[in-house]
Amino acid sequence: MNISTKDKEKIADKLAVFLASTYTLYLKTLYYHWNVVGREFYRLHKLIEEQYKSLAEAGDEIDERIRALVHVAPGTFRRYIELSQLQEDDNLPSDSTSMVKNLLRDNEICSAKAEEIVSLAQEIGDEVTVDLAIGRMSYHQDTAWKLRSMIS
Repeated sequence: MNISTKDKEKIADKLAVFLASTYTLYLKTLYYHWNVVGREFYRLHKLIEEQYKSLAEAGDEIDERIRALVHVAPGTFRRYIELSQLQEDDNLPSDSTSMVKNLLRDNEICSAKAEEIVSLAQEIGDEVTVDLAIGRMSYHQDTAWKLRSMIS
């Protein structure tokens, strides 16, 4: 890898924010999975189960990229709260439609953050990070489409 130390740090910093946001979304998705109720229970329960499992895997993939760039990945709740572009829910939404809207918004934010990483990684010639971020952007856009279709 022919990327300068300074550029590795820039990418690792962006990936750390993305990792924190990914885990915040993972926890929110899991929280909703555990507590969803209503007419859409089964369909939403299954959909968000797929999502939290995918987010857990994504976190590992993002962490491994940070480590490959010779940086330490964040790994504490405190640090995730500081870095995340997403907000935790202090209170459980009262209905499944609100849950879906929250997850939709957060997936759109993650997609936008992945797009920022693609741009930076392309600029510095980090094709491995480009590939990772395009995959995550695609995932979040697909998830947003599925969530959007549930409330249309």
